[in-house]
Amino acid sequence: MADRVVLAYSGGLDTSVGIGWLKDATGKEVVALAVDVGQGGEDMEAIRQRALDCGAVESVVIDAKDEFADDYLVPALKANALYQKRYPLVSALSRPLIAKHLALTAKQLGADSVAHGCTGKGNDQVRFEAAVAAIAPDLTSVAPVRDLALTRDKAIIYAQEHDLPILQSKKSPYSIDQNVWGRAVETGFLEDPWNAPIEDLYAYTQDPAIARDADEVTITFEQGIPVALDGQRFSVLRIVQELNALAGKHGVGRIDVVEDRLVGIKSREVYEAPAAMALIAAHEELESLTLERDVNRYKRGVESEWADLVYDGLWFGGLKRSLDAFINDTQQYVSGDIRMQLHGGRATVTGRRSEQSLYDFDLATYDTGDTFDQSLSKGFIEIWSLPSKISARRDLAN
Repeated sequence: MADRVVLAYSGGLDTSVGIGWLKDATGKEVVALAVDVGQGGEDMEAIRQRALDCGAVESVVIDAKDEFADDYLVPALKANALYQKRYPLVSALSRPLIAKHLALTAKQLGADSVAHGCTGKGNDQVRFEAAVAAIAPDLTSVAPVRDLALTRDKAIIYAQEHDLPILQSKKSPYSIDQNVWGRAVETGFLEDPWNAPIEDLYAYTQDPAIARDADEVTITFEQGIPVALDGQRFSVLRIVQELNALAGKHGVGRIDVVEDRLVGIKSREVYEAPAAMALIAAHEELESLTLERDVNRYKRGVESEWADLVYDGLWFGGLKRSLDAFINDTQQYVSGDIRMQLHGGRATVTGRRSEQSLYDFDLATYDTGDTFDQSLSKGFIEIWSLPSKISARRDLAN
């Protein structure tokens, strides 16, 4: 068998031209691998055929939507994962899954290398290659755009000269990456952080300023995993899809942020993640009801570290696995219902209930029947503030 390279294939200009470009530069046969993570758009069969038409010796399509939801989105939700408190890891979560199938396909087909369409300026090159290195350390990673000087203008000329069936021939005003967890938009006029987003760049969400009646939804969780909407049980994937439509109708989950990339530069990004932001808000609220104060407080720091690790491409790293063990342990009592109102760009929690709740009405109430012994508080405060009192005396004496 001739030497082969397996290319993570999107069906777009760069990876389509990258098939021939890789073959010319390396002398290897190219296998195209497209992974469906709920990105929508074109039919996957059309993408598979395009790869063959562009010169791939084989074209493989994997439907990984449920795997993505169950094995990647669920851990992110349990971790309430938001990079820099704002970005719900839309692209960062899909990369280790794609890289996993990239490595496994390479092993299965006897390839000695894999390839991706990333540039040298972004995070995804790190995520792909770090994941492949963790799964199959003997594989070599190649990036045609970064390593083989495949620029956009060269790609267009190459596609025209070779009569490749490419849909786009001119540079899109935006760079877009999307999956079922959300949509990321960058470049074009967005590169000036002073420029406001325009309505045309959104696809998952409608304008929250348009007057419409609010919607209400009740989300049921079992051990941190969403299992039902309004009492009807669905797969995690279906719940995310349903909430994308319902929360997206109200403009929930629009995020405009300047974030710190792993490669050391700041990047202006616009995200829309209606289901992700609604689910994270609901899950956090249920944790507030069911987790002890010290566990909840400590977990917030773990969540930040978890999000950083995933953003930085270390999904398969040892620290990430250890943090997963802690997070999963915290979820054993995170079961119950959260009611949310969706309206005007906001997903607002309006009710919460759980058989595992730590909320005690008799302790919390200020009405007759209160079982909290307020006489205990005076002594507690004396002991609690004792270190402050002793150190204050020292400070005043000096």
